[in-house]
Amino acid sequence: MAGAELTFSRRRVLRDELIGLYGVVERNLYLTKRYFLWDLAFLLWTIANTLTIVFIARGVDLTATERNDLATKLLVGGVIWAFLGIIFEIVTETVAWERWEGTIEYTFMAPVSRPVHLVGMGVYAVLYGLVRAAAVFFAVVVFIGIHLPHANYAAAVALLAIASVSFIGVGMMTADLPLISPDKGTQLGFLAQGLMLVVSGVYYPISVLPAWMQWISKISPATYALRGNRDQILHGAGLRWADVWPLLVIGVLSIPIGLVVFRAGERYAKQHGKLKRSG
Repeated sequence: MAGAELTFSRRRVLRDELIGLYGVVERNLYLTKRYFLWDLAFLLWTIANTLTIVFIARGVDLTATERNDLATKLLVGGVIWAFLGIIFEIVTETVAWERWEGTIEYTFMAPVSRPVHLVGMGVYAVLYGLVRAAAVFFAVVVFIGIHLPHANYAAAVALLAIASVSFIGVGMMTADLPLISPDKGTQLGFLAQGLMLVVSGVYYPISVLPAWMQWISKISPATYALRGNRDQILHGAGLRWADVWPLLVIGVLSIPIGLVVFRAGERYAKQHGKLKRSG
């Protein structure tokens, strides 16, 4: 009897957590609908920014095939940059958005565990980021006329989804910065994004980096996402274990570390009266 009650209790807790997770995702969906025109404007800006990078391939003295390959590599780099940017924007600005909406106290007092809250933000960021990344990718392909006869889109999306776990974990680590520093914490979060992509070979091969930066690139999830996606889009490669297992390891480590770091920042903000502060 006791065992049956324990099983029922566990199922109820799991059900409540899943409902909370869905609630966080749904809330962000409503926010996106509210600011749809702003999101559309930023999407157009992202497409224009990616085009400025991909057009570099047109100005290089290469054969048509080599120019197409270079444009594809630059495009994948631009799309990964945009995708990672969305995840960092949504996860890192968790606190900043709550302050702006005036709901930070309600959210932090809601009957939703902090892991569910942050993972819910991450899940929505990944879903929204995939949609935007796909829009940017195909808009640039059509505009410039890039030929991708061997592209393995299914494998590319699968690898990006696996890499997203690591991206969410890193985002959680930076999400507590606005708690610690209400004035400049959000900007510091985007600094982490920039540092990650500098060493990950967004628009150039890792081999051109200094040796110490190449070593740092091995612990960046973007390195493996970029490497795998480029092979999948250019050559039709599938999911390779050499790209998957580092992402799994980084993801397994980054999520718990991100939760611990955020909780530490939350305790600090509550103890020093910075939770509601906007300046």
